[in-house]
Amino acid sequence: MGETSAGRIRAASAAGRWVVLTTVLGSTMALLDSTVINVALPRIGEDLGTDLAALQWTVNAYLLTLAGLILLGGALGDRFGRRRVFVVGVVWFATASLLCGVAPNSTVLIIARALQGVGGAMLTPGSLALIQASFHPDDRARAVGLWSGFGGVGAAIGPFVGGWLVDGPGWRWVFLINVPVAAVCVPVALRHVPESRDPHVHGRFDVLGAVLGALALALVTYALIEAPAQGASAVVIAAAVCGVLMAAVFVQVERVRAEPMLPPSMFESRQFTAVNVVTLCVYGALGGYFFLSAIQLQVVAGYSALGAGTALLPTTVLMLLFSASSGELAQRIGPRIPLTVGPLLAATGMLLMMRVGPGDASPSGYVRDVLPAVGVLGLGLVTVVAPLTATVLASVDTARAGLASGINNAAARAAGLIAVAALPLLAGMGPEAYRDAGEFAATFRRAMPMCAGLLVLGSVIAWATVRTPVAPRKDAARPECTVHCGVSAPPLEPAPETGPEPDGV
Repeated sequence: MGETSAGRIRAASAAGRWVVLTTVLGSTMALLDSTVINVALPRIGEDLGTDLAALQWTVNAYLLTLAGLILLGGALGDRFGRRRVFVVGVVWFATASLLCGVAPNSTVLIIARALQGVGGAMLTPGSLALIQASFHPDDRARAVGLWSGFGGVGAAIGPFVGGWLVDGPGWRWVFLINVPVAAVCVPVALRHVPESRDPHVHGRFDVLGAVLGALALALVTYALIEAPAQGASAVVIAAAVCGVLMAAVFVQVERVRAEPMLPPSMFESRQFTAVNVVTLCVYGALGGYFFLSAIQLQVVAGYSALGAGTALLPTTVLMLLFSASSGELAQRIGPRIPLTVGPLLAATGMLLMMRVGPGDASPSGYVRDVLPAVGVLGLGLVTVVAPLTATVLASVDTARAGLASGINNAAARAAGLIAVAALPLLAGMGPEAYRDAGEFAATFRRAMPMCAGLLVLGSVIAWATVRTPVAPRKDAARPECTVHCGVSAPPLEPAPETGPEPDGV
């Protein structure tokens, strides 16, 4: 199918179904790894003989490259072709997944996870960009709704599938399962998805900005993760100082470059800035919570990997069922109340999670202690996630909505990255804490109030700063949760396409 079909496909056509299938398959790969990795961590640590720091890096290596490169990945698609970069991202992600699956030790696994993040940075922004560029304007909202609906189902079954894989074939299949998915996705994309690009994109890519941002995050993350074992050593202090200095240089570079990756002008909107600060609070708390709670359920409460994944399922199911209604409510009453109440509910759920302890793997223990916690947390996320996304998009001009969504996505990933690195340090977790149920339980009870406090801070900021109601938009589609899918909302109108593009990569 040539590029002449771009922007003309109808959702009900066979071509439309192929495009939706392609983007769902691509997103599913990143989705499964983001929802199941935490469930697999105790088994990975046991099998590879790693300490807690290595498990933190197993999560954070992926988040680091994804957060640092996702804006650059979107720009690459606009310049060189959205389908082309999407397909390259799928192949890259699958190759890195294969390397994860055969990793002989934690060092190789961490490097492979970082490579996965590079593929995710090309794949994640490409999935929705393909839908926006391929479908007829009248059908874009419906196509995105189909995409998010199937993605929601994937998010709902992700922890269950991950737990089954960990307890069955083994944790390596959490990564290896991406290979057959990619083997289906790539030929379908090349055969059925039209190519598109933005002919108005010009100038150089802000590679320097991307590198500086990623290095700043990497150095700060290293300092936070290594501090429990090394203390205030010269290496840890140097990494922390260099990371902060690198962040300052990044800000300065973005201010003076003609076409920065992160335009400072975006933050001239008080609403946009405020909502991104709320995003940092919300997704920082969630990143720490999901990292620690999956270990708590297995190491302390006695769940299997499958049991832990299933135990956390109500949170995702609630989001799948009610996020769309929450978004509609926020459009009617404005975002201030949902963005204030949602974090408070989620904070309550995290505090309730402190009740989970030994013996709660039984049905009665689950109903008494685990279900109330994950249920209240789910209600909080239902209340806050969709309005958060909608408010980000409504706070900037329509032409910059894609960039706004990308910045918000990067902020969410960076927040989770820092939280996973910092929480064990702040809670006093030693390198071997996850091997000792008593020690981990004690530090978990110290960590959950910190996560809850971050949510309360986000709630206060939202109440104090968010004012403008979210006006309904003709092209608005159901927002998607950045916790699982890596995309917070669709970009808007695609730029006009260029001439015919060859079908190969």
